[in-house]
Amino acid sequence: MFLFLSKLLPLFLYPLGLACVLLVVALVMSWRHPRWVPIPVALALIVLLVSSNTWVTNSLIRSLEWQYIPNSELPEADAIVILGGATKPPFPPRPTPEVDEAGDRVLYGAQLYREGKAPWVIPAGGRIVWGSSSNNSSQRLSSESGQSSQRLAPESEDMAQILEDLGVPRAAIIQESRSLNTHQNAVNVRKILDQRDLRKVLLVTSAIHMPRSVLVFRRQGIDVIPAPTDFLVSQHELDEPSSSTQAALLHSLPNAEQLSRITRAIKEYIGIVAYRIRGWV
Repeated sequence: MFLFLSKLLPLFLYPLGLACVLLVVALVMSWRHPRWVPIPVALALIVLLVSSNTWVTNSLIRSLEWQYIPNSELPEADAIVILGGATKPPFPPRPTPEVDEAGDRVLYGAQLYREGKAPWVIPAGGRIVWGSSSNNSSQRLSSESGQSSQRLAPESEDMAQILEDLGVPRAAIIQESRSLNTHQNAVNVRKILDQRDLRKVLLVTSAIHMPRSVLVFRRQGIDVIPAPTDFLVSQHELDEPSSSTQAALLHSLPNAEQLSRITRAIKEYIGIVAYRIRGWV
């Protein structure tokens, strides 16, 4: 239930969800207090305009992404941990697992392995399945403890397959396949590290997700070296909106992509607060 609520409740705090709530309030008010309707409508418009503004979005994202930029070449470690949320399962018509918008996590993890940064790669992530969709014909067969059962394979398996395609030997891959959030990632990875007497890890995840991830892993006593990737904001993105009058005008207008990006940043800040409340960081 906590997992479901943790996905549901923040939706009403994100810009789009908050704007919808304000519009519903305006609709309800129109029946009894029509003269107050412009207030929630105006607030909804302000929320959408501000949150889809490039300068606002870039500033908020940068506050997260630029916290753990390496100052020098990454050192060697005992293992490379790649957090999930970077692949799409092989539902038809996809012939194989595919990387999604955060797929740089898997690509960068494979690159670090090929550079000899660590002898082990740990793809970490299970699969959240809501309702009865896990019983349809598009599932893959996976085996656990020698017994086959029809279920949706964990994301760690998808990442492992892609890592192999990128040159990482299957023998060097240790899957963590049960976690459904970042806290569980850290708890389960810690067990794997203890079992194999591994200490230092290169933690690979999206730059925007790195601050929360580092806090969670260090809370578990894991010696973490941040290896961020999948940056949404570079110096170019910061400079480009101010490069000309035309660019400034275009970046001042509402933009669906910016609305999506700022939602990711707000999600991370909400996650940090929620994790602090639960004592996970």
